[in-house]
Parts: sequence; structure tokens; C-alpha cells
Amino acid sequence: MSLPFIDLQTQRKRIEGEINTAIQSVVESGRYVLGPEVTELEKQLAEWCGASHSVSCANGTDALALALMAWELKPGDAVFCPSFTFVATAQVVPWLGAAPVFVDILPETYNMDPAHLRKQIEAVKTEGKLTPKVVIAVDLFGQPANYPEIKAICDEFGLKLLADTAQGYGSTLNGKHPSDWADIATTSFFPAKPLGCYGDGGAIITNDAALAELIESLRVYGKVTPTDAAERNFHHDPKYLSLRVGMNSRLDTIQAAVLLEKLKIFADEIDKRQVVADRYAEGLKGHVKRVPTVIEGGRSVWAQYVIEHENRDGLQAHLSSQGVPTAVYYPVPIHEQDFCAAYKPPAGTLPVTEAASKHVIALPMHPYLEEADQATIIDAVRAFNG
Repeated sequence: MSLPFIDLQTQRKRIEGEINTAIQSVVESGRYVLGPEVTELEKQLAEWCGASHSVSCANGTDALALALMAWELKPGDAVFCPSFTFVATAQVVPWLGAAPVFVDILPETYNMDPAHLRKQIEAVKTEGKLTPKVVIAVDLFGQPANYPEIKAICDEFGLKLLADTAQGYGSTLNGKHPSDWADIATTSFFPAKPLGCYGDGGAIITNDAALAELIESLRVYGKVTPTDAAERNFHHDPKYLSLRVGMNSRLDTIQAAVLLEKLKIFADEIDKRQVVADRYAEGLKGHVKRVPTVIEGGRSVWAQYVIEHENRDGLQAHLSSQGVPTAVYYPVPIHEQDFCAAYKPPAGTLPVTEAASKHVIALPMHPYLEEADQATIIDAVRAFNG
């Protein structure tokens, strides 16, 4: 037996005709960058989560960077983020000369611990070397962070809130999307994401019109915005007048066309992912150290299905021998990686993060996992005696 970890081909076959037609339409149009499909995608992305504005970009990492650039992050500023996530969340912070300050996670959801966030903010303020500016909350493995509590803390200390929904676009908490709390929400359309394209892509979502306009400028070399042009009486192509330092981070039109077709089945696929998650929980509870727990009132898009096992490495070897692929997110927390040596917190600061990194393992997860194949996976996990 050999199973895919994430099955992208079954989805492709489901909408193959629509995808092929959409791509061919772009090829024939000749508008390969920021074409009309990009504008339509941005409209639909915002509508999906009830937000006012969406700005697409080249990838999820650029989305994070563009948000921080819009807030004029600078040396001496502190950005609070989890260490138990992909490195992109923290790596964008030193790009702008600022310092990441790591926050521990909750053992049940692996998302940011609001109580520890408060503690870290207070510690930075007491030390006085850095100025607290931004909190990046990550929707890890597809479920929303505790935004009501995190937002309250941000408001109390006057901090901006960025929701990194690279793994969690489409997730909700009490029926609300992360963008309902966050000043900016960002996402990634990497192919393996629940909403993924056929390459790289990303987006920024906000309810602030001025902020959206600024980010649209920053993604194209800091080009003049409509507001800027009116003030300066500039009537030429906006990209030929740069008023600020930006980057080149435009979404290819073909990727937008692919995403528009995938959005049509996205809600159905979220429902299917929940069915798979429920089957895993029923079959594995009591046979592993931990099965996933979703925050009360939360709706996960199940980007990954992550369990914990005391002998994680042994289980992974056993499953590999049975033809079951797995992945470990994340064996080395960000604060323990070489590039973060200057920002490493004192030993013992992030105990939940460090414990999780030793025990978590992800099982195959996608909307099209057949019940019989999933039963085989569950049986293989339960058969491990190591």
C-alpha cells in the first residue's frame, strides 16, 4: 500500500474541465499578471470572510512582509509570534530590522497562549530595549487562534494584530473569520494548503481601505496610489512613480483563475475534511497521546491532522514500513534554529512548544481520503506497540 499524504490529483480530476478552460482563457487573453481574474479573485476572497478588501500577492511570506511594511516596522520594534509554526512567520520580522519575541502555545490547539502573550509583552516593556508593536497570531493546522482574548490584549497595549491564516483561510470562531478581529489577515495559496493554487500565491485581507490601498502600492514597487495621484496630478501609469520602498509581489493571472474554480468547491471540501477528521478522532482516541482539539466555537479547515505520540519517531518508522506517509510539524521550533540565535529566549520559556515538537506527527489529510484507506491508516497506528 502506498497512499498520498495530500491528494491533489483527485481534486484536479473533479474540476479538470473547469480548470483547463480557465487556464486556456488566460493564455488566450495575454493578460498574465494582475489580469481581470486577479481582481475578481480579490473580490471573492474578501466576500468569503465578510471583509471589505483583499489584495493578492506572490506568496504567503510576502503577504506577511507587506503587512509589516505597511505598518512601517523598524529596528527596535518587537513582534510577538509563536515559535511552533513555519519559519516564515518569524523570518519576515528581521527583514525590516525588528525583533521577533516568541510566545508559547496552548497544548490543546497548538495556537498562541494569550496568557503567555501578556507575560511576554509585559516583560519587553519592563526591559525597555524594544518597543512592542505587532502580534502575529497563527491559525495552525487549520483552526483559528483565540482571537477574542488576543485582540483584547492587543487593544490594551496598543498593538496591531496580524492573523497569519496561511493554514487556516476559511476557518471561523463563533461564526466569525479571523479578519473580523485582526487589523490584517494574510494567507498562502501554496498547492498543499486547503485553498491552494498550482504554484505560489498569497493574499492580504483587511477592513481598512487606506491600508489596502497602501499594500497594493507596496506590492508593486511602492507605486503611486489613486490617492497619491490625485494629490500630485499624476496621470501616467502608476508604476512609473514610486513614492515608497516596495517590492515586486504580483499574483499571476493563471493562479487566480485556478483559485476562482477552487473557491467554488471550497465549502464542500471543508465539510469533507471535517468528516475525515471525525473518523480519525473516533478511531484513534485512546490509542495515541493526543488527538486534535478544536477551540470551543471553532471551525477548522483541517490543513493537517496532527496527533501526538510518546514514541513519535518510532511510530513514523512503523507507518512508513506500512506505506503510510507522515510529516512532522515542527521538529525544530523557530527559536531553536540558527537564524534566530540573536532572539532566542531564556531556557524554559516555551515548554509547551518544545514538548510538542518532540511528540507531534501528521497523518494523511485531504477531502478525498476514502474511508477504507483511512481505516487502514487508523489500524496501522493502533497496531504500533513501540
